[in-house]
Amino acid sequence: MNRIPDIRTALAGAACGRPPTDGILLTSPINRRWATGFASSAGALLITPTESVFITDSRYIEAAEAQIRDAAVIQISSGQSYAALVAEILTGNPIKRLGFEEDFMTQSAYAAYRKKLPAELVPAQSVLSDLRASKTSAEYALMRRAQEITDQTFAQILPLITPERTERELAAEIVYRLLKNGAEHPAFDPIVVSGPRSSMPHGIPGEDKLTGFVTIDFGAVYKGYCADMTRTVSIGEPTDEMRRVYEVVSEAQRAGIAAAKAGVIGKDIDCAARSVIKAAGYGDYFGHGFGHGLGLEVHESPGAGPTETRPLPSGAVISAEPGIYLPGKFGVRIEDTLCLTESGCEILTQTPKELIVL
Repeated sequence: MNRIPDIRTALAGAACGRPPTDGILLTSPINRRWATGFASSAGALLITPTESVFITDSRYIEAAEAQIRDAAVIQISSGQSYAALVAEILTGNPIKRLGFEEDFMTQSAYAAYRKKLPAELVPAQSVLSDLRASKTSAEYALMRRAQEITDQTFAQILPLITPERTERELAAEIVYRLLKNGAEHPAFDPIVVSGPRSSMPHGIPGEDKLTGFVTIDFGAVYKGYCADMTRTVSIGEPTDEMRRVYEVVSEAQRAGIAAAKAGVIGKDIDCAARSVIKAAGYGDYFGHGFGHGLGLEVHESPGAGPTETRPLPSGAVISAEPGIYLPGKFGVRIEDTLCLTESGCEILTQTPKELIVL
């Protein structure tokens, strides 16, 4: 995938509420990969109205030259700084205002570029965030495959959820099967918490034996794109309270999914789910948002949380993950991945959501 022409077009029309720029410098691995389709830990991509230059070091130069299109590929010399080389490229170029990724660039890197460049650095992360918000059909296909691997892995680890196994052991099994099923790597360290520890939304798997409600949150990465899914299952017969909380979370998720479509403000989707939990008397026990954006990052813009005031675009991919967490007792979270359309949303997650009692 090559998005350099899209970035150049967006910069040309960036007068809508954004500071005007003559070009943009991408230094973050995520945005460089999105723009060129090439993954590397080191590099910089300079895009101007007339040229595009990808800079990297000797570790990546051969692969970059073979894979990158619509940009010249240059190898940085040993001991040379990226700031100095970008400044050299810009010498004689009529670039006066150069966009940069303020959400990613460190203060020290900013100071180095500011000192060397013959252009003013202007915040321009919103250009990338807006473009990345709507997934193309090619991106969507990769995310669908990432979710298929995640669903397949859940089906394989389900028989392994027993009282004899620890949280950490189950987490290790998840990582092993994700890789075996075709994932590049997990989208994040799997969350496996059970019993009273399931009340911790992002608890770290420990040596505790699995018991009661077991919350399992994980996802695959396939060709750079992330999946994210959570299921809560029960070891042994759940109490009436556990069943009620599970049903409230399930109802809240259905309400949020029903409200999710392109053009809806993110906080309104969150409100649809949150109101169900609040009406059931558990409003104080749902502390995070209904959903976050997904793509090359497992958490990216736009989202569907209580502070999201922007309408979500068609093609946005978000999670749908309400939860209720009762400290010292148990927690429940159910999470699917949604792709928003003009008429509603498509649910990528295929794993059933009925409460599983093992």
